[in-house]
Amino acid sequence: MRAARYYGKEDIRLDDIPEPEVRPGTVKIAPAWTGICGSDLHVYFGGPVSPMPTAGNPHPLSGEEPPLVFGHEFSGVVEETGDGVEGLAPGDSVVVEPLLVCGECFACREGRYNICAKLGFIGLSGGGGGLSEHMVVERRFVHPVGDLPLDQAALIEPLSVSAHAVRLSGAREGDVALVGGAGPIGLFTGAVLKALGATVIVSEMSGQRKQKAKDSGVADHVLDPGQEDVAARTLEITGGRGADVAFECAGVQPVLDTLLHALKIGGMLQVVALYGANPTLDAMSLLFKEVLVQGSMGYADDHPSVIRMVQEGRIDLSPFITRRIAVEDLEAEGLRRLVDHKDEEVKILVHM
Repeated sequence: MRAARYYGKEDIRLDDIPEPEVRPGTVKIAPAWTGICGSDLHVYFGGPVSPMPTAGNPHPLSGEEPPLVFGHEFSGVVEETGDGVEGLAPGDSVVVEPLLVCGECFACREGRYNICAKLGFIGLSGGGGGLSEHMVVERRFVHPVGDLPLDQAALIEPLSVSAHAVRLSGAREGDVALVGGAGPIGLFTGAVLKALGATVIVSEMSGQRKQKAKDSGVADHVLDPGQEDVAARTLEITGGRGADVAFECAGVQPVLDTLLHALKIGGMLQVVALYGANPTLDAMSLLFKEVLVQGSMGYADDHPSVIRMVQEGRIDLSPFITRRIAVEDLEAEGLRRLVDHKDEEVKILVHM
């Protein structure tokens, strides 16, 4: 079968590899659409990052090292089910929670398998990937999506990242939430917050991303930190109180600083973004405002509720798909375009 495999920095090749076989407790899937993620860009342009294996250092759970089948945000159709699999049948449309977990460490035993001590990601750490003609996945990580269009279903994975962050934050109906950054995760976070019934303020400098936040309906207020004081405007919008909760979705120091200053006393700062270098945190503001700061990693048991939100029409994913391409164009029209024209794109989907 054909598969796009990652060999290393700026090196992805379309190879012919053996087709995987279904095993007891697993599901064989034909991937349909695969989204390109920010982490895909990091590893393509910068080289492997943890928890990816490297040459001579296979991942402890998959046992694989480069080349690795690429793609972890994907939808597909069930082709075959292994012995002991229930609730799925050939022809079902599904999405995959693309995790490799040990099931034995403290985090796994606590139900927080998203921070497993040996965590890996299908499509980055081995175990197949969305950019292949066939793949085999454990039943527990396969979620049916009913009649949800498969291109939109490919966005369930990044939407689940945002939903997990919102759930951890404790945000609730009636809250005012400030989202720093209107990239894909920032937009999805706004969408989840709106579905929850929160008032959403988005801070973003890019004109095109600001427009996407407005046009998609995920923001009640869109502020430009290059033209106005976001913290002051947030205080104005909230009658001097400040935001109840803020989400750092940009991975940029000035955004982190702004969100901290815009929060109310006792507010929650939820860090969602990955950082290229460790940021600093204003400890005095933490002390004098008694602000809570919390991180968020991926998702754990969030996919089913996210799928329901989309099926019920509480979130419309169609505005976030900005381009559909063939796997042969993955590098030029996908990965490189997302860097060269990042303000124009939200999600580029790739089809085998």
